[in-house]
Formats: sequence, structure tokens, C-alpha cells
Amino acid sequence: MSKITQCIILAAGLGQRMKPLTDTLPKPLVVVKNKPIIDYAIDMALSHGINKIVVNTHYLSDKLETYLKPKGMIISHEPLLLDTGGGIKNALRYLDTEKPVFVLSGDSILVDAPHEKSLPALENAWDADTMDLLLSLQPLETMTLTPAVGDYKLVNGQPIRTPDHSGKYMWNSARILHPRLFKNTPDEPFSFLSLMDQAQKNGRLAAHIHKGDWHHLTTPQDVMAVNAGWNT
Repeated sequence: MSKITQCIILAAGLGQRMKPLTDTLPKPLVVVKNKPIIDYAIDMALSHGINKIVVNTHYLSDKLETYLKPKGMIISHEPLLLDTGGGIKNALRYLDTEKPVFVLSGDSILVDAPHEKSLPALENAWDADTMDLLLSLQPLETMTLTPAVGDYKLVNGQPIRTPDHSGKYMWNSARILHPRLFKNTPDEPFSFLSLMDQAQKNGRLAAHIHKGDWHHLTTPQDVMAVNAGWNT
């Protein structure tokens, strides 16, 4: 399998539930364990050998861009917030749309397992012939520091979304997708959830169970809990 060398990191959200920490900072620059949240995703991508990273921006974009450009990040600015689907589609214009792409969250923290690196494990599960989208799913029992919602279950190894939150897994936002997933999508704001459901319906959605931790940071209380309880 050829190595996936391109990545999008999502960093355009408003971070409203993270106020007052986000009154003057975009959420990806909020510090957790002496490091801006987004650096965890950047460092993970770079350590996997990814050489092209696009970060989308919107809220307080000048601060993000000032921080990210010296790190060699490509900025995909959204004057109008394009939502979770439109933002990725907009960022794809900087990448090779014939090849798969990692997409990571810039405002939560994915943690490698002691004996398994997150991105190599996800890539090893990727099969471009049978998948348009591969999700990294987090077992709820591993979510000890931040809130968890069971939004997926597995049926015969296939991920099925559970809108009633009865599933045993939460999507931790990490994924691999092929840009063909965005064929016939609008050039306006739209939710990535629609593409997840479309891939599921078409039998082109797959899942990998993440063996490390994931810190889902939504509120200042979540930041406090992770700072206090995470033994890095």
C-alpha cells in the first residue's frame, strides 16, 4: 500500500462552548498540557511522514495563521464558515484529489496507544477499492476524562450510525477519505454527516477501532479535567 502523505486538519470552528477561553483565542490554540491543542494533530501527522498539511480557518483566523504559517501549514481560509463538509471540500483544492487524505481534528486530542501508533494503524485498515471513508471509532469505556456519546455500533464489523446514541463507539473525528466522496456535493456550506450516511448506505463506509485514548474537548471543564487527569 502506498503511504498517504496528505492531510487536512480542521480548525475553523467557533468554539462557543469553550468560552471564555475562546473569547480571544481560536479553540485550536487553547493550551492543554502546555501545548496548543492543534499541535497534537500536527505532530502526529508529521511523525507519520505526512508532508502536505492543509488547515482550514475562520474564527480569529489571523491568530491561527500567524501561528501555523511558520510551521509550513497550508491555510484554507473560509470567510464564510462552510460547515464540516464544505470546509473539507474547500481544502481539497490544495491536495491531490486522486489520492486518499487523512482528516484530523484541530480541537480534540488523539493519543497513540502504547504499542500502536494511531495513523499507521488507521492507514493499515484503509482499502481504496472497497472504501470511500474509513472512520476511527473510540470505545466508550476508554472515555474517562471527557464526555462520550455512543454514535456508532458495529454490525458484522460494519459501522452503523445510531442517532439514539445507543452505540458502543464514538467517532473521534479522525478519518481517511477518498476525495471522490465529494462528487456531486454543493459548493456551499453542508455537513460531513451527510457524506458519512451516504457512504454507509452505499456500503463504502468502514471503521477502525482506535486503541489509544481520545480527549473530546468541548468546554473549559473538559480542559481542566484533561490537564488534571491525563498522564502524558
